[in-house]
This record gives sequence, C-alpha cells and structure tokens, in this order.
Amino acid sequence: QVQLVESGGGLAQPGESLKLSCEASGFAFRLYGVGWYRQAPGKSRELVATLHQDGHTVKYADSVKGRFTISRDNAKEMLFLQMNSLKLEDTAVYYCNAFALSRQYWGQGTQVNVSS
Repeated sequence: QVQLVESGGGLAQPGESLKLSCEASGFAFRLYGVGWYRQAPGKSRELVATLHQDGHTVKYADSVKGRFTISRDNAKEMLFLQMNSLKLEDTAVYYCNAFALSRQYWGQGTQVNVSS
C-alpha cells in the first residue's frame, strides 16, 4: 500500500522556522522525484519545491527561494522541507508528492499556520 505521511506542521510566528517531514512507504522511493506543494484557503494548489531522484536537480517557487530547502533521505525513505523566515503568506496545507513517469502519489497534507 502506497503511503506518504506528512508531519511537522503547526503554528509559527513570522520569521520563525518549521521543518516538515514526509515518510514514504509501499513504493521504490529512491526511483521517484519528490516535491512539496501547498494550498492556501481559496487558492489552487501550487508547487513549493521539487527534487529529482538524482538528489541534485532542485526547483523552487520564487516565493520561497532562499528561505526553504527541500531534501531527501533515500535510506530512510523520507522527504523534508526546511522552512526558514516564515511569512504570513506561507500559511497553507502542505502536501508531499512523489512522481515518476505516469505515476504520482500524494500525502494527506499538514497544516502550517504563520500568525503574529
């Protein structure tokens, strides 16, 4: 059974940091590209960051460049998103994603609230 389970969301103040984790199971994680997406209230889901299976090819949304870092641990089959210098507009449900050719898997999401 394919599963992606996010954790690490919560409440933070502007300028603070949070680290999201995503634990994968049920598929060959190391062969998949991975990513984080987010969906704010009333908005469509948007890409935050992706990391290809080579572990080096990275893409970030302009809004998070320099603040967020995506990483993976293939041995532990985990994906991470380090979020620094959080802003109010980072408030959203964050989803982890794994993709390969025509296959794509999603987690259930974890809520991040940035509020002063």
